[in-house]
Amino acid sequence: MYTQFHCVRENKVIVRNPNIANLKAGYLFPEIARRRREFAATHPSSVRIISLGVGNTTEPLLPHICAGLVEGAQRLGTVEGYSGYQDEGLLELREKISEVFYGKKFSADEVFISDGAKCDIGRLQTLFGTGTKVAVQDPSYPVYVDGSVLSGAAGAWAGDGYCGIVYLPCTAENGYFPDLSLVSENSLIYFCSPNNPTGAVSTREQLSELVKTALSKGCIIIFDAAYSEFIRDPSLPKSIFEIDGAEQCAIEVQSFSKPAGFTGVRLGWSVVPKALKYADGESVNGDWTRLSGTVFNGASNIAQAGALAALDSEGVQEIRRLTDFYLGNACLIKNALQGLGVSSVGGDNSPYIWARFPGRDSWDVFAEILEKYRIVTTPGAGFGPSGRSFIRFSAFGRRADVEEACERLKDS
Repeated sequence: MYTQFHCVRENKVIVRNPNIANLKAGYLFPEIARRRREFAATHPSSVRIISLGVGNTTEPLLPHICAGLVEGAQRLGTVEGYSGYQDEGLLELREKISEVFYGKKFSADEVFISDGAKCDIGRLQTLFGTGTKVAVQDPSYPVYVDGSVLSGAAGAWAGDGYCGIVYLPCTAENGYFPDLSLVSENSLIYFCSPNNPTGAVSTREQLSELVKTALSKGCIIIFDAAYSEFIRDPSLPKSIFEIDGAEQCAIEVQSFSKPAGFTGVRLGWSVVPKALKYADGESVNGDWTRLSGTVFNGASNIAQAGALAALDSEGVQEIRRLTDFYLGNACLIKNALQGLGVSSVGGDNSPYIWARFPGRDSWDVFAEILEKYRIVTTPGAGFGPSGRSFIRFSAFGRRADVEEACERLKDS
């Protein structure tokens, strides 16, 4: 028996998933962290490095929401309050999300609680699998593309992008909204508004065009609305489901991470309408219910208790205060960049500022800003081909750090 086992190991019967081999080496944010460490090691200085790069919240949880988490944990320590698996999420929370964000448009079994929007975006690709045509905004959040590669819907890296993915350029020239004629029929369309990284927010007319395109071409939109609570302009839609017909062609992914400070707590949700069908008429909602029950045992009940607190009247006020704080940071950064003569978009209805450096390579600009100002940013090239001459500045930071970073930029 030992000899047989030894032979199997020598023959290497189990092979590597080829989709993993297709991934371009190095996820963006660990690469930034690596370059920061290398810079700090080779450039000792009394001037500390400030990060305006990663989209990770910095402010403590606000009191009412935090109290909800504490109460939820304490309740689990009682016989009456203990609860176990809640695969799709607490019924009360799903109903509350439908009420607060969608005007009760969706039933509880169309709302699925998860451990975060990024996790859902990765899992959703499993519904469609190998051979699915994919279109993404360019630039876009890396998980849209990497998740498509891992599922087999896209092939190997080909210099400026992955084979099998249609990139939809969002540039200054087109107002950061893509030419939708590039979308192929029967495609999965990844779309984010407010956009990460550009900070641009699509208008009602633009999202209506997106829905019309999806319906006419038999596409499904995966709509990432994780930053919707930063929108202050009442004319701008916060949800794809504000657009007529969207429930027949869209899935919306949302998150408590940025508006409630849950980046470490981990909680999000997806809305998968019952009206959404595959080409053969089968229910996407039904498949997502089945898939979620198979690969996911539900989000933390403690985190869900915090979310319930975040969605009552006092919690909603705290979310407003927290997002106002980060938008205040964004305003400071935009003003500092304007003083340098750098044009940018975002930062008014979004926590990200997309700064333009025409003709420059974004990694070179990243290195220059780090060298000259001791400030970490995010190179736009990490978000797609159209980002190569841009830098993303993040408003997620302590106010004193943001103010100091802006003073450094002004003193150049």
